[in-house]
Amino acid sequence: MTTTTTTTIHSSFLPHTDPDASLAFYRDVLGWEVRNDVRWDGNAWITVGPADQPDTAIVLHPPTASPGLTEDEQRTLLELVAKGSFFGVNLASDDLDALFASLESNGAEVVQEPTDQPYGVRDCAFRDPAGNLLRIQQKG
Repeated sequence: MTTTTTTTIHSSFLPHTDPDASLAFYRDVLGWEVRNDVRWDGNAWITVGPADQPDTAIVLHPPTASPGLTEDEQRTLLELVAKGSFFGVNLASDDLDALFASLESNGAEVVQEPTDQPYGVRDCAFRDPAGNLLRIQQKG
């Protein structure tokens, strides 16, 4: 017997290397609300998300706080995060150019200016303070 259920994306995780810098970026530059800020044992887990999407969030987490990681594994994770090649997220905006201008004027690291891609979308890209790639597409 098969049951029908609805599955949604509730939260995704992105690492941070400086909780206060990440908090300032997502709250003050991107304009998202802070839903939770848990500081424990020298670490921080910060949940942020768009105010008009209360069921969707990103948890900014310390990448080396997982139990059982060796020192070599921790070092490797931090190197990948620093290069910006470990994590990323795709976002969408109803006004890509205005969002780009706002992020750029607030000092966000630009990776790619708004571009019409050959595969049919218009997008741009930034890095957050930890180096995570944020690719932002123009909504429909």
